[in-house]
Amino acid sequence: MAHRAALAGLAGAAAALGLFDLARRSRRAMDWWVDSVSMPVKRALGAACDPLPFSVCEAGATLLILGALALLGRAVWRAAHGSPAALAAWGLHLAVLVLWGYVGVCALWGTQYYAASFAEKAGMTDGAVSTEQLTAVAAYFGRQASALADTVPRDETGCFAVGRGEIMADTAGAYDGLTARWPFLAGPERRAKPAFYSKLMSAWGFTGYLCPLTGESTLNVDCPAVFLPVTIAHEYAHQRGVAAEQEANFVGILASITSGKDAWVYSGWLYGYLHLSNALWRADPEAAAALSASLPAGIQADFAANNAYWASWEGPVREVGETVYDAFLHSYGQELGMQSYGACVDLLVEAFWPAAQN
Repeated sequence: MAHRAALAGLAGAAAALGLFDLARRSRRAMDWWVDSVSMPVKRALGAACDPLPFSVCEAGATLLILGALALLGRAVWRAAHGSPAALAAWGLHLAVLVLWGYVGVCALWGTQYYAASFAEKAGMTDGAVSTEQLTAVAAYFGRQASALADTVPRDETGCFAVGRGEIMADTAGAYDGLTARWPFLAGPERRAKPAFYSKLMSAWGFTGYLCPLTGESTLNVDCPAVFLPVTIAHEYAHQRGVAAEQEANFVGILASITSGKDAWVYSGWLYGYLHLSNALWRADPEAAAALSASLPAGIQADFAANNAYWASWEGPVREVGETVYDAFLHSYGQELGMQSYGACVDLLVEAFWPAAQN
């Protein structure tokens, strides 16, 4: 039978996805897989890709897309010259490639969502918080960020002006402040890769991503740099086994503020304040407005520049990107979807409520 290998490949991918669906119901199986297979494989892939200054994931995706388009052109030409099955054959082989790629993502990343979470390993509850606690911790983060606002370089408009290249080159030891407290976050140092398609990422509403098929963290280097350090720390959290977005945000914030690097510390406190204040706007708008009014000019300028940048990318492309990623998160049982980026507030309040009362 023609295309027997492709059909067998399609059946094999479907079987592998069925096995994943069964296996993810067992915490013991997922814990074993993550610890013994997926994390070691991702770290090996990351080690192989780390010496290269560009994102292997981006380069590979580009080559695959160009190759698929070239083969599509060939299939169209053949279909127009007496081989009507050429387009169907192209579609079949593309389906095999896409499905096996998804199998790889499930094996090296999707399984992570069903293993022990960061909160479980750290003994944290990620529970509900009161408006009083939220207000106090948001104010605490605001004070910390305000105290550092004038310690970082600023441009003529008053905005954060640490170069992206400088930030990307200064990632060594970013997690040293956390690994003594949580040894399970220890991991090999990996470079952060600048995204060649950063503007496309902005159009989709993304600041960075971890590619499980190469073990690389790839960062949007077009958006304002003030949140680049904490975004790198967020992606490093994923590299170190933290799957859920809310937990990666929390870990990224803590890694930044304990890093000892001025730009990173400021970025972490500011990003934490952003999450807390956004939650406070929903719970107590008057308290949130009072906190916002108390922030120094430097922070106001950083927020204004960040808001203006992302407002310029609002549109259908971003909506589609966020919808697709939301569906991706839901497919792995992340019921909060994209909103899970804001759920780190509970962990921040649990961690900083004692300090905020002083």
